[in-house]
Amino acid sequence: MARLSDPLAVGRVIGEVIDSFHPSVRMMVTYNSSKLVCNGHEFYPSAVVSEPRVAVQCGDMRSFFTLVMTDPDVPGPSDPYLREHVHWIVTDIPGTTDTSFGKEVVGHESPRPSIGIHRFVFVLFQQKRRHSVVAPPPSRDRFSTRRFAQENDLGLPVAAVYFNAQRETAARRL
Repeated sequence: MARLSDPLAVGRVIGEVIDSFHPSVRMMVTYNSSKLVCNGHEFYPSAVVSEPRVAVQCGDMRSFFTLVMTDPDVPGPSDPYLREHVHWIVTDIPGTTDTSFGKEVVGHESPRPSIGIHRFVFVLFQQKRRHSVVAPPPSRDRFSTRRFAQENDLGLPVAAVYFNAQRETAARRL
């Protein structure tokens, strides 16, 4: 059970996107080499357009990981009937490296929230072996991180982090 003070539980990532888990691997997500993603922080969509660097620090180069980036609030948080929208999937990421060393299964799509505040969630799974993720999902919409993990025998996550973003108005961009 997730602690009530756990930011993933407070942000309803645990419960709506993933089940409770014990983090066992360090994952660092950065945009533009300086903007570190921390749970619940807000970024302007214009600041997170480019593909982030996602570093995996587990200490074992022979371990492989799968990264899923998803938005559970599509089209809007009050009625997320397209939940979840997958933004990126990278598999076969060797431990102690980053996503650039993995295999992109679903190409990166920049966050573009249109209604309300959206959560953008990065979930890291440890693979049981290399090349264990079989096929990409049939659609970006109505994706399920839990179902994807189950279908590919990934088990519970080993790390997760999320940020918030909302549509930028012209005034917010100034």
